[in-house]
Amino acid sequence: MNKKGFDMGSEMEQPPDYSSWAVGWAGFAGVMLIIIGVFDFIQGLVAIVDDEFYVVTREWVFEFNTTAWGWIHLVLGVVLIASGIGIFSGNVAGRTVGVIVAGLAMIANFAWLPYFPIWSTIVIAICIAIIWALTAHGRDIAS
Repeated sequence: MNKKGFDMGSEMEQPPDYSSWAVGWAGFAGVMLIIIGVFDFIQGLVAIVDDEFYVVTREWVFEFNTTAWGWIHLVLGVVLIASGIGIFSGNVAGRTVGVIVAGLAMIANFAWLPYFPIWSTIVIAICIAIIWALTAHGRDIAS
């Protein structure tokens, strides 16, 4: 015991069980959710304001009009941004919502392929990385 009555035990503090790489990947997931959310929001806003901006090259099964896709991307963008912010709280619910929303973004961008094929493919790849980061390393950002 020291002068103030606190036990100064001889045990050393153990280092944390996570790596800085793990925290970095979880941070990457949060930042990318926010960025993709902003991009989806802008993409949706453009589709709502100007129906003729996006040009469909082929017939697809998921054939909504551009305004409907605009609203889908606008709402999805807001949810992606909120989810990305929630990741940094380290909350399990934030990570769970992040994985679910990244999955929904993958599905929406797959269906959006005829309108924006290269960008949709990039977003799908980033969403895969987000899901991996949150499921493999998501809990480490809370520590």
